[in-house]
Amino acid sequence: MSKKRKRKKNSDDEIFGKILKDQAFRKAIVRESFEYFFPIYFASYMQYDAAPFHKEMFNILENEKDHHLAVFVAFRGSAKSTIIGLAYVLWSILGTQNKRFILLCGQTEQKTRAYLSHIKEQLLHNELLRKDLGPFEEERNSLGNATAIILKQIGAKIMICSTGQSIRGMRHNEHRPDLIILDDIEDLDSVKTHEGRDKTYDWMTGEVIPAGSHKTRIIAVGNLLHEDSVLRRLQRKIQAGELELMGGIYREYPIVDKDGVPLWPGKYPDEQSLKAEREKTLDERSWLREYMLQIVADDEQIITDDDIKYYDELPKEKPNYICIGVDLAISQKASADFPAIVVVYVYNRGDDLKVYVRPFPFHSKVGIKELLEHLKNIIAAERMHRVPVKVFMENNGMQDAIVELAKDDSYGIIGVPSVADKASRLRVAAVPMKKGQVFFPHHGCGDLIEELTGFGKENHDDLADAFSISMIQIIQKYGKKQGRLLG
Repeated sequence: MSKKRKRKKNSDDEIFGKILKDQAFRKAIVRESFEYFFPIYFASYMQYDAAPFHKEMFNILENEKDHHLAVFVAFRGSAKSTIIGLAYVLWSILGTQNKRFILLCGQTEQKTRAYLSHIKEQLLHNELLRKDLGPFEEERNSLGNATAIILKQIGAKIMICSTGQSIRGMRHNEHRPDLIILDDIEDLDSVKTHEGRDKTYDWMTGEVIPAGSHKTRIIAVGNLLHEDSVLRRLQRKIQAGELELMGGIYREYPIVDKDGVPLWPGKYPDEQSLKAEREKTLDERSWLREYMLQIVADDEQIITDDDIKYYDELPKEKPNYICIGVDLAISQKASADFPAIVVVYVYNRGDDLKVYVRPFPFHSKVGIKELLEHLKNIIAAERMHRVPVKVFMENNGMQDAIVELAKDDSYGIIGVPSVADKASRLRVAAVPMKKGQVFFPHHGCGDLIEELTGFGKENHDDLADAFSISMIQIIQKYGKKQGRLLG
């Protein structure tokens, strides 16, 4: 070792020794920097050299002024929960941010109790934290489960809550929650349906955020489970500039970058170590979802997010045909009785077939008379393009009478028999979608796309069925180079 390096090592050892022995000196150093706080108080967690993305996380967490809202999505084993849900919580109290009422939110009560237990373990057994944060006491519910930790010497409270819990109006002394951490507030079950996703989002916006004040900082951390999950919704709002006043920032850290280079070289120094981690998951879907941060479709999912292709504008030339699919939803239970009308433009044939879905399909709980009036207006508007307009509606059972009624009024409806269950029909409709022949607008078809990708889980499937009715006719009669569309 050179003399220069030896002198530096001796100097570093001397400073570190003083940090350990001199409480006032230690507090002065860590108060200003979360990046210093972590290795001093959590040295036992540092089994590997920190990664560049860890440094970025530290900087964002320190910078409350510019980033009042921060969203982190990171691979499993990235230390995100240790950094945010444990270390940052404690530094936010001891450091310059001076937080006094912290709310830790998780998907279930069991998970949030685990968060609180980890903090308690540090306060009990981490000697430096015990000295610098002082004694604590626990609050418990009627079942005897801990729900909060109070640091009596500082006057700070760390409280837990689970998704769906009512927390508005909560206070600790004069303090409303001044730091809210959302850690994995969704799971695969809660994101399956639109209602489930809305329920979590509405709880966050209607209960959690109003529990704080305009000065409350919000940190969200987790994994990507659905294109419409809470984290994805926050990402879209941040990237659209809708949360600019909050200084919203979104960061995503997969286990490897786009070139396949590990983001944490200290933990994954070579291809062998990365391969070993991949083998431990035992499941390719888990690897893609939890390590590569890819949204993975369920095994039963007929249409995936990858099957949805988008267009910026319609082709300049006129379509060959305009097809309108109608689902009367008569046989559906009352809670799902939403008749639907989907309009698609058809171009070319066979391998050159292109189908463009028009935005804002009709989907509303109306009576048959009103539905037919809407349909008549839609047909009239589409006929203005001076191309053939074909309207398809199932003519089974009660619907047969509606088809006949509509024929009498010159709607031009073609009754088609239902030859299979809805799932089978959608599988047929999915064929050109998987070939990249069907396109949706960027805006105005959100409900239809959700029904297609969430078929079998979403409460409504009327739009998906109206879409399938048209697509099957297009495939049967127009998907080949020869032949004409029915009618």
